[in-house]
Amino acid sequence: MTRAIFPGSFDPITNGHLDLIERALKMFDEVVVAVLKNSSKTPLFSIEERLQFIRETVPSPRVEIANFEGLLVDFARDCGASVIVRGLRAVSDFEYELQMAMMNRKLAPNLETVFLMPKTVYSYLSSRMVKEVARLGGDIACLVPNQVHQALLKKFNILNK
Repeated sequence: MTRAIFPGSFDPITNGHLDLIERALKMFDEVVVAVLKNSSKTPLFSIEERLQFIRETVPSPRVEIANFEGLLVDFARDCGASVIVRGLRAVSDFEYELQMAMMNRKLAPNLETVFLMPKTVYSYLSSRMVKEVARLGGDIACLVPNQVHQALLKKFNILNK
C-alpha cells in the first residue's frame, strides 16, 4: 500500500489543487493532504479554515487531511508516506521544486518526489493569484470550490457590491 503526501499552504485550496489530488488518487492508495503551518507567513485564512475547506471539498475516504510544522520529510515519515506529490504548473515552478526535491532526497533518501501537472485550464492558477483577483473584485467562481469563493467574498467584504 502506497501512501503519498501532498503538502502545501492551501491558502486557499483551488480547483487546481483538487485536480492534483484526484490525479494522485489514481496513482496511490492513500493521499495525505498536509497543510503547512508556516509561522513566518501571515495567511489570509487560518489553519482551521484551510483544513475545513479541504474537508468539505475532498470527501474521499482515501484522503487524510492534516496540518504540520517543520520539515516535510519528518512529517512524511511520521505519517507513513513514501511519496511526496508536488504540482508543476509552468517551467518557472520547476527550478524551485527540483531544489526542494533534491534537499528532501538528501534528508530522506527513501522518500520519492513525484511531479504532477494539472489540467491545462489550471496551469496558470495559484492561491496567491486567486486572492489578488478576488481582492480586486474579479470573478473567481470557476477557480475555487464554492465554499472558498463565498469565504473570499466575505473576507474581502464584496458580497453586497
